[in-house]
Amino acid sequence: MKKPGVFGTLDPFLEIGPILGRKVANTGFLRFLLAADPFEHYHFFLSDKPMRDSVAEIVAGLAPGIAARGGFVLMDRRELPERLKTTHYACFHQSDCINSPTHIARLRNAYAPRLFPITGPIHSLSYPDFPAAFLRHLWAGATPQDCIIATSRAGQKAVEAFFAHLRQGYGLAGVPGPSIRRIPLGLDPEAVAAPLPTPEAKRELRRKLGLPVARTLILVLGRISHSSKMDVVPLIRALSRLCDEGLARDSAALVLAGWADEGDDFPQSLVNLAGKVGLTACLELRPGERRKAEILAACDLFVSIADNPQETFGLTLLEAQAAGLPVIASDYDGYRDLVAHGVTGLLVPTLGPDPKGPDPVKPDADTDAVDLLAPLLFDNQYHLLLAQRTAVDAPALAEALGALLADPELRRRMGAAGRERMAAGFLWPQVVARHLEVWDELAALPGPDIETLRHVPHPLHLPYAKVFASYPTRTLRPETRLCAGRAGQALLKGKEHPLLYAGLDQVLDPDAIRKTVFLARNGATAAEVGLRLRELCPGLSADRAEFHILWAVKHDLLQTVREP
Repeated sequence: MKKPGVFGTLDPFLEIGPILGRKVANTGFLRFLLAADPFEHYHFFLSDKPMRDSVAEIVAGLAPGIAARGGFVLMDRRELPERLKTTHYACFHQSDCINSPTHIARLRNAYAPRLFPITGPIHSLSYPDFPAAFLRHLWAGATPQDCIIATSRAGQKAVEAFFAHLRQGYGLAGVPGPSIRRIPLGLDPEAVAAPLPTPEAKRELRRKLGLPVARTLILVLGRISHSSKMDVVPLIRALSRLCDEGLARDSAALVLAGWADEGDDFPQSLVNLAGKVGLTACLELRPGERRKAEILAACDLFVSIADNPQETFGLTLLEAQAAGLPVIASDYDGYRDLVAHGVTGLLVPTLGPDPKGPDPVKPDADTDAVDLLAPLLFDNQYHLLLAQRTAVDAPALAEALGALLADPELRRRMGAAGRERMAAGFLWPQVVARHLEVWDELAALPGPDIETLRHVPHPLHLPYAKVFASYPTRTLRPETRLCAGRAGQALLKGKEHPLLYAGLDQVLDPDAIRKTVFLARNGATAAEVGLRLRELCPGLSADRAEFHILWAVKHDLLQTVREP
């Protein structure tokens, strides 16, 4: 049975470009939401026609059954006010919690007949302009139905810390904000459905991929950059430490696979560094999905030592465990939610800076140089600074590596347990089901009467007419007198037709334009024309009536009458 109401979004959820966790997660969510098909209709409000056409084609391919029944409606964002008035929305869900949710909430409060959930997940949270983005969530029109979906416990605590910091800094102790719920990201069920390779199949894969056949292969998969995700050098040093303690250098090899920019020589420098300490490192740049699956199947052990706050969840850890690999991961961010320590892998302790600040005389002083510099630096510059002051415990990392390299049976047990854990709670159908439960829960929460929110402004919505009132010679006042202009007189005689530019069809109505001119034909005040126009055009708002009047004056359909 379909859920009552319509699913709405302003996002396509489908992005091109470099493979990033955010893009993979958003595509997976949309794909399996449409596969579950819980709603009768899905409304996409997109920014331009080429995007609407592209998304329409893609979603029709993803869900031909929905397309066949007319379940996809792709619209211009300027249609939002009218659609909100007339459509029963079950929820609006964005691909992130940053850009649009609060703006949608303001429109909902102004036009919708009832409150409905507006949600969006977190992704990377470490950008210096994000305090301004989270500040948008703290306003008098926020309701419990507005919700940020945290993908991890650490991410949820970070969001809560954002709001605590902002409330303290701006004196917003009593100002409401959104709800927060926790739902992880997910995997395609096919990831745990296919059988694991036999030893012989694994050897054949290694030959095909050009990887050492007889060694224990340690896989690192992700963005290969010391300023993004993780610094791999500590892993090389930990392996070198093990070799100094007796591990045969030819018994294991490191496989570095993932994204790096064309021409970036850093990945090769890691291979060279490994070679200098007698270790073999194999480089696999920008593998496609099929080749990535083959690399996962060919390896024995997965390592990810995230040290960068840019990482919030860790999709690669799900993929590795679904492939039956035991995981060694830093005890950092969302990783600790994904690895059951001692069961599916091992978590390595990490050490970060004291949050009270570096000043021993004023321990609470906010004088951290990185904090002060971050807004002035490029992303890779401040993220490098942040990551390099986060340490993964080197002896503990070496110990974890030693334990799993020495015990194939332990690797097998942990890999099997990880695959089972992924199947039990980290598949996209399960994640989508949790979203459906959260939307129902949010919709049932007590909230303010929406009528009390109609005219509650959002402080970060610029009131253009007020701010720029000094620009025009004068402004349209209720007492401003109007009459038909030369073009307006021709319009009333059927000798002139309004010329409407593309993009104005959601604001201007040709019939309303004619009525505007007709109402002012013998002279009338702006207040009189506006009031009568709204009576003749039910549903026309006061601001749209004013728009019609001003547009008519602009095009000489109306003219103002100067007082003697």
